[in-house]
Amino acid sequence: MQNFKNRRLSEDIKREISSLILTEIKDPRVNSGLVSVVRTELSGDNSHCKVYISSLEGIEAAKSAVKGLESAGWIFKKAISNKLHLKKCPELKFIADNSIEHSAEIERMLENISSAEDNGDEAAEENSEE
Repeated sequence: MQNFKNRRLSEDIKREISSLILTEIKDPRVNSGLVSVVRTELSGDNSHCKVYISSLEGIEAAKSAVKGLESAGWIFKKAISNKLHLKKCPELKFIADNSIEHSAEIERMLENISSAEDNGDEAAEENSEE
């Protein structure tokens, strides 16, 4: 279980990586689609950090973005160390995640159900009027 300081540092790293993706990273693999940092998991001794990356375009785009982010890992480490005043920056491990794609799929399903119910209500109203 993470303590407060560990969770706060994890969120700070997530925020910093998200900012760097938008401003500093010019790799087309990363900028090709909507790429987002979903969550970060920092180890208890702050030596390793798992960074979960997701893309609205799907898991393949996220995997491609992970390759681009891994090649620019030194940029993240340098910026995180400077911005957060860390003596030793954790090793960053980027992991592709499909949670954004999954949530978009659920959203579409809910919209389909909602529209089907609306169509069913309209059909019931038309039948009761006759």
